[in-house]
Amino acid sequence: MKRIHLFEFEDMPWFPDWIRVLMTRYIMTFHKILGTVCLLEELVEKGLQKSEAQMILDLCSGSGGPMLEVASKLRSSGKFPDLRLMLSDLYPNLEAAKSINQKKDEALAYLIDPLDATQVRKGLVGLRTMVSSMHHMKPEVAKKILKNAKEANQPILVFEISDNSPPIFLWWPAIPFAFLMSLIFMPLVRPMSWQQVLFTYLIPILPLFIAWDGAVSNARTYTLEDMGELIKGLSDESYSWEMGKLKGKGGNKLYLLGSPSKSS
Repeated sequence: MKRIHLFEFEDMPWFPDWIRVLMTRYIMTFHKILGTVCLLEELVEKGLQKSEAQMILDLCSGSGGPMLEVASKLRSSGKFPDLRLMLSDLYPNLEAAKSINQKKDEALAYLIDPLDATQVRKGLVGLRTMVSSMHHMKPEVAKKILKNAKEANQPILVFEISDNSPPIFLWWPAIPFAFLMSLIFMPLVRPMSWQQVLFTYLIPILPLFIAWDGAVSNARTYTLEDMGELIKGLSDESYSWEMGKLKGKGGNKLYLLGSPSKSS
């Protein structure tokens, strides 16, 4: 595979959670700048058409990401009026979960119990989504996630905002570029906090972490060829896979969609 599994600060167990939250808020803002919701909406709709339930089970949700807006738009469009979104994570963001669950919206929930994407509990049916999160998984874990979806006969959509097709030597110039971009776009982050300002402009550790993790995320991203390796042995008459590139702001985005031939 072309991808290299370098470390990201956000993945480190010792990494302060409050910095992780600040980084996640920036990433959510960056998704809005890139127009991720518009690109995801069509893919999610296609995946839901293969689902036995009007339900999205978002894996590795973190703070929620763009799936919150995607689900809202699909529901309000009238195509999926009963659509529900369930957010989940192996290490749930309890602050985000509390904020979401307090709304008592029957169409939206965040599981506060850890959910392992390689062993999704029976009964959680619907389209599984992984938005900019599969690159965090080593190949053996990534394959288990895809295999689990197939064995459960549930559709799964993997979406990444980076392409990883340029030559390897171009990975690293992205670090200073991402550092500068974080300085420019940080004022758009909501909610804004004094920590966000302090650790961006006065003690700029936040841009450093964002720049490094951004470059490494690209290095970790599975190319379409890599995805082909992951799904080897997972295709048959009852389950099929589709993958491709979508043109978007900042370059191509990659996706992998697994679908059961028949809903059980």
